[in-house]
Amino acid sequence: MNYVTKFAEGFMKLFQSGGETFMSWMTSIVPVVLMLLVAMNALIALLGEERVNKLAAISASNPISRYMILPFISAFMLGNPMAISMGRFMPEYYKPSYVASQMQFCHTSNGVFPHINPGELFVWLGIASGIKTLGLSQMDLAIRYMLVGIIMNFLAGWITDFTTAWVCKQQGVSLSKSLNS
Repeated sequence: MNYVTKFAEGFMKLFQSGGETFMSWMTSIVPVVLMLLVAMNALIALLGEERVNKLAAISASNPISRYMILPFISAFMLGNPMAISMGRFMPEYYKPSYVASQMQFCHTSNGVFPHINPGELFVWLGIASGIKTLGLSQMDLAIRYMLVGIIMNFLAGWITDFTTAWVCKQQGVSLSKSLNS
């Protein structure tokens, strides 16, 4: 009976810990994301959706701006996870590729710009502490990681373009490459 009781207590502790984590999110990250959503929607309303769509069309017109420039600006200005929401202005065909590039950028820029992805800062800090112990420059590592990341993010987006085309062909689906279709 003692084992059953211990199991039941441990089982309930799991859900209590989950509830505590959820409540901490409700007082920390959820309000921040909500305010970022409000700010982004207010900015879009002020600029006008047509202008934002034009910017997205310009960004979607070539892979460099689509997978290097827009993800960098979005991540820097909005942080993770809000940066992903900029994909809503992309044509349907490019949304999977934009998200692939954007999600990776939120990780690879964390050493230089920790505000982009504070939830995973512990990973960077663990690596950086090892570098510091070796007497090497953490910023040197951060910049190299970001530069390699930018190239890899571009490749991830571009490769996803090819896989999207392959899946569309395989499934007989046609996704629009323009915002007006």
